[in-house]
Amino acid sequence: MNQNQIPQATSPLSMWLDYLANIHTSAIDLGLERVQAVAEVTNLTKPAQTVITVAGTNGKGSTCALMEAILLDAGYTVGVYSSPHLICYNERVRINGQELADEKHSLAFDYIERHRGNISLSLFEFGTLAALRIFQTECVDVVLLEVGLGGRLDATNVVDHDVSVITSLAIDHVDWLGDDIEVIGFEKAGIYRSGRPAICGQPKAPSTVAAHADDIGAELYQVGIQYGYQMVDENNWSWNHGSYHLEQLPIPSLPLQNAATALMALATANLDISDVNIVNGLKLAKLAGRMQILQNNPSVILDVAHNPHSAQYLVEQIQCKYLNKKVRIVVAMLCDKDIQATLNILSSVAHYWYPASLTGPRAARIDDLCRFLPDNVTKFSTPTAAFEAAMIESEKDDVILVVGSFHTVGEVLDYWQSRGE
Repeated sequence: MNQNQIPQATSPLSMWLDYLANIHTSAIDLGLERVQAVAEVTNLTKPAQTVITVAGTNGKGSTCALMEAILLDAGYTVGVYSSPHLICYNERVRINGQELADEKHSLAFDYIERHRGNISLSLFEFGTLAALRIFQTECVDVVLLEVGLGGRLDATNVVDHDVSVITSLAIDHVDWLGDDIEVIGFEKAGIYRSGRPAICGQPKAPSTVAAHADDIGAELYQVGIQYGYQMVDENNWSWNHGSYHLEQLPIPSLPLQNAATALMALATANLDISDVNIVNGLKLAKLAGRMQILQNNPSVILDVAHNPHSAQYLVEQIQCKYLNKKVRIVVAMLCDKDIQATLNILSSVAHYWYPASLTGPRAARIDDLCRFLPDNVTKFSTPTAAFEAAMIESEKDDVILVVGSFHTVGEVLDYWQSRGE
């Protein structure tokens, strides 16, 4: 499409996405001045009565999904904004657990386009404002905002949110956030607000998190101090905040650390949620690409783990649930990730490797992966080709694990769904 050809409210979503991908100088442009100005002009800084913003290296999507399930069971209308998507852009905005029609995204994009004036916005900034517009027009009760990158300078931080959450802290996005965990902690804590609840689900978090919360007068709730949780047995866990205890909670399909963080966030949000809502939400919460099981015999599992922190959690789950199984790992990654450390962790459960290349400017080349893999592995041009080979070679009791990136999982999931599985 001609860059100067501006789409209309009735234009296809694909036309809008093509237009937005080309109107700004860079895909990632941290800073709030431009997006703040447009948010204020469009009155989008408070898109719902209750807004919870979630930052973190890993676990943002899972924490939002857990809160979403509990809130829906409690009867609230819930909007969720997340990124990136696996297959299609529509995944980034959910209302009551459902994706929206293309037309609603086009209408929202048109609204932002008409009000931004000469202010340039990146695709993520534009998409964030459009999501806020959708939540505003759909009159949702609660908005759950997933931070894109960092926190302090992320586009979602222009919102006047009621509760701020950090799910986990580890070194990732080194090109943008650096490799100093204390600096990363400060950047994530940039979403905290004076006089409002600030949740931190990372055990023994960097000192900068508590220091920033103290500096601005935020109400810090740190796991292991103000709240805690523990496994009771393979079917139950408990959660506590001060003298308040929840016992015999069902084990969710998503990480327990994130469930505990979600419960603390909701407990501070001044919402009407019962213990029954919590139990039902924990049972129902799920999220594509997080220990997602496509089939059994052989087991096919998708997980977007793409850094050492998330890979370690994934390995622990595989060792627990698939003991003594042969694991075939289909992997493709982005070049700005810690490939060596991630593959080293995954190697503790790997019996066979199926490395592949991704496409795009951030894609890691196949040779970048194979430097850290056994010499005799077969190289594949795409994750789909690698997955097909793993399926052909697998036996009934094997596990096929697709991992390494949202792009990797998204490509295989799209292929799987196209087969009508």
